[in-house]
Amino acid sequence: MKKTYPVIALLVLAWLFSSCDNSATQEPQPATSFASSVPTQTAPAITPTAEVAVPSPEVSTPSVDTSSSQALEVALSLQVRGRAPDTDYSRDAFGSAWRDVDRNGCDTRNDILQRDFATTILKSGTGNCKVIGGTWTDPYSNESYTFDEAPSGAQIDHVVSLKNAWQMGADQWSEDVRVEFANDPLNLRVTIASLNQQKSDSNAASWLPPFKPGRCNFIATQVAVKAKWNLYVTESEKEVFVTILSKPECQETKLPN
Repeated sequence: MKKTYPVIALLVLAWLFSSCDNSATQEPQPATSFASSVPTQTAPAITPTAEVAVPSPEVSTPSVDTSSSQALEVALSLQVRGRAPDTDYSRDAFGSAWRDVDRNGCDTRNDILQRDFATTILKSGTGNCKVIGGTWTDPYSNESYTFDEAPSGAQIDHVVSLKNAWQMGADQWSEDVRVEFANDPLNLRVTIASLNQQKSDSNAASWLPPFKPGRCNFIATQVAVKAKWNLYVTESEKEVFVTILSKPECQETKLPN
């Protein structure tokens, strides 16, 4: 009988190699899970324009009264402090009265008389400068006056007095600045001598014009001067400013310039 062992061995080896090739080429099957049964959704790409606006929480802001006048708004912004000592105050600290600070050939007094008088009589030979008569209505009393000669009864009032200015910041100014302040037309009004002396160095907390409808402009002028020259106000002074300018008849009052 012939020996077939070598042939059988070769056949066995051939079968083994064939089984290895099949297992190497066969792709593994994914395991079945719950997640694989749910269809996958692709999330849309988010661009800056696709962002959802998140509403901001409402913030309660105080309402602004649009009827408030410019004068009232500025009055509320003025800085408050106590009065400085007046021991070193003198009228001379603001220069001699009156100067020709604008160099128009007329001193400040005659400039203001010509500005505030309704009609004027000028002295000849003075370059249309010196006022010797005219008519004018006093802003503090609303009374009308006529002068047929040099109007000595018409005086020039510093609406914010020089002493008040000194106590509220002008004591720190140079003399040149104080002279300019003393001749600033914004702060000057023609008034009758008796009222000018009655007012004297008072601030708004201690004196107001007897003509009540004129108080709006009087206070607005003080506010404008204090703001222009960075002068302080006292607490009581500011309270009067705000009280007067908050009145219905004063709410449309604008700052003079």
